[in-house]
Amino acid sequence: MKMDNSFLKVLVNPSGFFQDAITKNENLKIPALIVLISAVVGAAAAYFIVTPTVTLMSGMLSGMGPVIVLAAVAAAFVITLISWLLYAGIFYLVSILFHGKGSFNRTLEMIGYGFLPQIFGGLISLVVAMHYIPQVIVQAIPSGTQDSQVILDATTSLMHDPAMMALTQTITLISIVFLLWSANIWIFGIQYSRHLAVRDAALSVGLPVILYIIYSIYKLGAL
Repeated sequence: MKMDNSFLKVLVNPSGFFQDAITKNENLKIPALIVLISAVVGAAAAYFIVTPTVTLMSGMLSGMGPVIVLAAVAAAFVITLISWLLYAGIFYLVSILFHGKGSFNRTLEMIGYGFLPQIFGGLISLVVAMHYIPQVIVQAIPSGTQDSQVILDATTSLMHDPAMMALTQTITLISIVFLLWSANIWIFGIQYSRHLAVRDAALSVGLPVILYIIYSIYKLGAL
């Protein structure tokens, strides 16, 4: 399989790609590599996004900045890997309602390919973070502060900083757009890996994805 041509086919003609892929033996290596790259890009974006929080807490947690950054980067990396399993698991379970047939490993393989758009989305989010983060105004919580109200006010001020809000809104929009692109790929992946009609595959993928998007928009509105 020529990876460059195959990757392009996944993005622009997922139906044709999976129709061909389903005839071959299960192989998780390439999907795992795609998810791994997506995780690395997401971790890089998290490195920049967590910077204001580190500055905010620098007075209270002296010397803990590198630990906070490492924790945020590691969390972003691991969450991407876990999301691969979660998406595959949820789509697999929902497809049971439509009498889907096929192994979970095959489903995991097909869903992994759908993370290709997430790499592009992550790179754009990284650029956006690098643009907005230097504009964020952060007032560090004074050392020794134990007043919960002071901590709450400082945190609220950070979250409502214009640059921070613009960053949050933009990244949320980017994530939704590229999630929809991934979902389009996943529909055909589920169709062939679970031997479903397109309609049933679309419902298996669409229902969970739409619920997640609604939740993301709700969280954004609650800020």
